[in-house]
This record gives sequence, structure tokens and C-alpha cells, in this order.
Amino acid sequence: MARISDEIFFEMGVIFLINLETTDIFRGAFLLASGGELTAVRVRNNGRRIATFLIAGENLAELDQDYRTGRALVNPLQLRESLNHLRDVMFEKLRDNEGRTRNGDRKRNHRGYQTRR
Repeated sequence: MARISDEIFFEMGVIFLINLETTDIFRGAFLLASGGELTAVRVRNNGRRIATFLIAGENLAELDQDYRTGRALVNPLQLRESLNHLRDVMFEKLRDNEGRTRNGDRKRNHRGYQTRR
């Protein structure tokens, strides 16, 4: 799934997109390796935890179309680094989200030995 934001502007006949949102980690890694910037990772929990990557940059529509049509070219080392970065960020976010969900966001101030000093 990829959703492109409504924030589109034109300059000299070229379309520039500001944000693209995807749950596809490989698409996200391709966009990062092609010059995009990871701006956020969101986690939804509707029975299954799903990470969504928000990526900003120029020409994201063109890059996304190249990816979907199989015309995408990328440096494999940059792709691997981008994929590892997305995995690290995603798993950190999932762990954080799991801890909040499991503990119900409750504070443990009533237990004196667990309060931070």
C-alpha cells in the first residue's frame, strides 16, 4: 500500500511530491536510497501491528511509478543500508508500541521501589 499526500506542486513542468506513505518496507528502502527522507514511522494495531513509513522528498511520484513498473534502478549498497535502517526504526517503534499496549500506559507511581529518583 502506498498513499501519496495531497501536497503536490509544479515547477517547470515537473511534479514534486512532498510525502508518500507506505507499508512496503522494500518500497520505502528504495525511496530512501533514491534520495527520500524518512520523516515518521507510525504503528497501527487493528488485531495486527502494522508499521507505516512516511517518506518525504522530490519526485516521489516518478520514483514510485518506476518501482511499481519494474524500471527502478538503485545502488544495491544504498538499498541494503536503507532497508537495515527502516528495519531498525520499525522494530524499535514496534517494541515501544508493544510495551505501551501490554502495560496499558499505566504509571506505576504507587510502587515506591519502581519510581524513578
